[in-house]
Amino acid sequence: MSNLPDKPGANAAVAAFLKRVEGMPQVRPASGRRGRLVFAIDATASRQPTWDRACQLQGEMFQATRDLGGLAIQLAYYRGFMEFAATPFLTDSQDLTRRMAGVQCLGGQTQIQRVLEHVLSESRRDRVNALVFVGDAVEEAVDPLCHLAGQLGLHGTPVFTFHEGGHPQAAEVLRQIARLSGGAYAPFDAASAAALRDLLRAVAVYAAGGRQALARLSGGAAQRIAGQLPAPKG
Repeated sequence: MSNLPDKPGANAAVAAFLKRVEGMPQVRPASGRRGRLVFAIDATASRQPTWDRACQLQGEMFQATRDLGGLAIQLAYYRGFMEFAATPFLTDSQDLTRRMAGVQCLGGQTQIQRVLEHVLSESRRDRVNALVFVGDAVEEAVDPLCHLAGQLGLHGTPVFTFHEGGHPQAAEVLRQIARLSGGAYAPFDAASAAALRDLLRAVAVYAAGGRQALARLSGGAAQRIAGQLPAPKG
């Protein structure tokens, strides 16, 4: 758990994000099956501090979903010159942490299209309940990204884009990706580790058990906000 205080701006971002998730269609993996989540991170040179935070926080995604049947997480990242990698779907937090700790960020351009293509390919083989993307920039043509996001939406794989840095052009593209896939967008900054923690836990719980599980999420800002959300209609 982070000891950083929750910032008002971070709380507002988490509140808006959770409200968006609360209104999404119910996700409920088949009985006896773990929810599958792809955790994709921009690992270009500027991303090392966020990568290090994510190494510490990803264990909470497993912990938050343990009582819901658990979660299988695949780590995907890009860095350097056209380097893209993805692990198998993992169910052990220590294994994922070990793999993440072995990665060093390298300079290079964004490869969000490769991330989306990869997850689309995975979703065609077996249901992927959610894609989390953490990044700060978009250096690619927008239309192909939006097209892939729409295809992911058709396969029932919402994209949750977590945007660090606040660059307005990147923010607009990441919002479009989230919206077209049926997911959600949330900004955060380098000081709001607590907000990133709650956002990751919220998506993990949603992927494993849907809106009802999210409403029961305990701990931190997510508990305070989820308890104030209206019950889903229908």
